[in-house]
Amino acid sequence: MTQSVDVLIIGAGAAGLFCAAQAGQRGHSVIVLDHANKAGKKILMSGGGRCNFTNYYIEPQRYLSANPHFCKSALSRYTQWDFIALVDAYAIPYHEKKDGQLFCDNKASDILSMLLSECEKSGAEVCLDTAVERIEKTAAGFRLETSRGPLTCASLVIATGGPSIPTLGATGFGYDIARQFGLDVLPVRAALVPFTITDQNKALCSALSGTSMPVTVECNNKSFSDDLLFTHRGLSGPAMLQISSYWQPGDSLLIDLLPGRDIAGDLRAAQQHKPKTHLRNWLADVTTQKFAELWLDQEALQLPASRPLAEVSGKQIQLLAGSLHRWQVKPSGTEGYRTAEVAIGGVNTDELSSKTMEAKKVPGLYFIGEVVDVTGHLGGFNFQWAWSSAYAVAEAL
Repeated sequence: MTQSVDVLIIGAGAAGLFCAAQAGQRGHSVIVLDHANKAGKKILMSGGGRCNFTNYYIEPQRYLSANPHFCKSALSRYTQWDFIALVDAYAIPYHEKKDGQLFCDNKASDILSMLLSECEKSGAEVCLDTAVERIEKTAAGFRLETSRGPLTCASLVIATGGPSIPTLGATGFGYDIARQFGLDVLPVRAALVPFTITDQNKALCSALSGTSMPVTVECNNKSFSDDLLFTHRGLSGPAMLQISSYWQPGDSLLIDLLPGRDIAGDLRAAQQHKPKTHLRNWLADVTTQKFAELWLDQEALQLPASRPLAEVSGKQIQLLAGSLHRWQVKPSGTEGYRTAEVAIGGVNTDELSSKTMEAKKVPGLYFIGEVVDVTGHLGGFNFQWAWSSAYAVAEAL
């Protein structure tokens, strides 16, 4: 027997659940389908298990898209303050970590429980372990063949996310649906993802694995100042994740390992005040003992690590300063979707209404969240896009 609803949403993640709750509150009958055995898996692992659910400083320029203006309408109509008010209404404790990033004090499950509670209150039904086998357009809307039987709806919302972190069940299913209905899908790649290093810097990165330090990184006329984390495979940490969205294969990264300092000037001053201090010990005071030893022992530098500062030449000072302030690294690649927080690219925004998220060619078909070619910076921006784009659909139904 065919079940019929007003709104059918594919994807029980952040965007899908929020859209379901909002649509249900407007009096629509709503079903959310997901092939996973649990809703909101990505929510639960986000932010180190504490869910960075939004940011105080949501701005359109913090999003990447082939059309940088597309996100403005949705972000302006459901803002970070609107979502914060909902979190406050549920008395969920949270804190600002830095740069406006808001995290749960306790667990990410607080946000998921809130979304599921909102769905329950609005009458939206969440159906898990349900595979969508076929979708077809009908005169009245859409008909879906699923593992729980046929369903029909007037409005179909695709909130399937992207292929990042496939171990959580992520796939490119949403892109397939878009293509089925003749919509253009822009090339997709992993973003907010660690880099892999395979050249002469690999041994250094591996030896320094676990070491974190504040840096400024540049690539393709974009720069970020945040922490870098050395790993056995290469480079990670917030600064690297941020710049990965702007990096393309073959590009080099320019990293200032000691931003805000004048290493050459500091070293020359130290020559006057601590002439007997060895270069290695001086650099260890500025960084760490392990970093100083490994950095100065690099074959390309050939710096006198055990020589007193008084005997370090001006040329050697400039060489060390240049290596620390302008460390050029050419990643071999990234860790890919396995560890990527999001995917860049997706359903071309030219195909959608920026006000309603409805496909221009297919009335009643909507795309929200990560499946759309709108990708935020690290720090709660992608969650806010999920809330805002979901709200835009619910408001239009």
